[in-house]
Amino acid sequence: MRMSNLKFMTMAAIAAMTVFTACSDDDDPTPNPNPNPNPEPEPEPSTEIYSSALFTAEANHNTINFDFSGTFTNGFFGTIDGGADMPAVDNFFEAAAYQGAVSADNDWTAGWIRTEGNGDESIDNAVETLEGELTENKTLAANQTYALSGEYIVAEGATLTIEEGVKIVAIDDEVTDFILVRQGAKIEAVGTAENPIVMTSERKELGAWGGLHICGRAHTNTEGGSGMSEIGNAPYGGSDDADNSGTLRYVRIENSGYALDPEHEANGISFYGVGNGTTVEYVQAYNGSDDGFEFFGGSVDIKHAVVINCTDDSFDWTEGWNGRAQFLVAYQTLSECDCLMECDNNGNDFAATPVAHPTIANVTLVGNNGDGQGVRLRAGTQVELYNALISGKDMCLTTETAETEQALVDGTSVLNYITLAGDITCEGAGE
Repeated sequence: MRMSNLKFMTMAAIAAMTVFTACSDDDDPTPNPNPNPNPEPEPEPSTEIYSSALFTAEANHNTINFDFSGTFTNGFFGTIDGGADMPAVDNFFEAAAYQGAVSADNDWTAGWIRTEGNGDESIDNAVETLEGELTENKTLAANQTYALSGEYIVAEGATLTIEEGVKIVAIDDEVTDFILVRQGAKIEAVGTAENPIVMTSERKELGAWGGLHICGRAHTNTEGGSGMSEIGNAPYGGSDDADNSGTLRYVRIENSGYALDPEHEANGISFYGVGNGTTVEYVQAYNGSDDGFEFFGGSVDIKHAVVINCTDDSFDWTEGWNGRAQFLVAYQTLSECDCLMECDNNGNDFAATPVAHPTIANVTLVGNNGDGQGVRLRAGTQVELYNALISGKDMCLTTETAETEQALVDGTSVLNYITLAGDITCEGAGE
């Protein structure tokens, strides 16, 4: 198309010179009395379309239409031999040259995740009620229960420390309960595999409370480079991609997803412009009515994360998230669950910069055997995805929008060592 554009421009230049010469013979030129009322528009540059043939090219080591019937035990435990050498890609990654997240000889989920049922946590033995704004450092003592009433906001300069075994239980009332960590504040929530931290609700239902929201000073590609959180209306964004909002380790979020209105729903954990100085590992979102984990820009990394039965998307990114992630599990048994991964750059501006470009490895995504989408790459996002198993959706992997597909065609995005239960679906043409 570049040669066609050049030819078109050359012809246009010649035509312009011809008109100029004709007019120069007249000292008082007049406009053309019969201009073309419907000039042909200059052709738009085209984008090469991604395809199943490109996805399954030998160099990519990808597989389609794979029979997973003998792969998994207990829902999502199991891997397939052969995978990318991830430490060679980036030293953030551990060596795990197999496809999938949980191998038979390394069950890193043991002891701290929930896969079914619900807990018996209540506020009956709570030692304190958390509410309002925290303006100075505070520690929640190990193995104690705390009630949560309404908003609990960690203000700039303050650190909320949560010790192992702590249970935070949102009160069942008409108040919207959530925890919000503002820019310049920190949360240091460190549990153990044997004694995780649990944030849950008195009412044991999906969407019973508003989850955890962390706002940082890393980038977002929203207009103006900053935004306001959907819950709590707190500012986020900036230019410090190394910003440190604290530590989450062995933390389980249950029954989250409270909806203020159709446009403002709470996820399990929402990362708003969170920087890669923050540590996030061994975290679970369980039984939520919105997304499990959502990334609004930022550069935060995540390792060892599980989402089970969050009824919108399990993992969701937008606004230019470019962090790294390894050992991710999404598992759905509820019919209303949506995408396993919904992946955007910016829904209002597909070309917004910095462009979303996370690097993700060792992923197991098991859908609810519905007719929806598994991994949905759209709205201009880029991605490097390695060592992934995707099943349980009619459309296991979908590529949408011209910008997203062009990044796959030219190698800016990478899909390597991915095994799908079906074929890919490419929908970028004309978008």
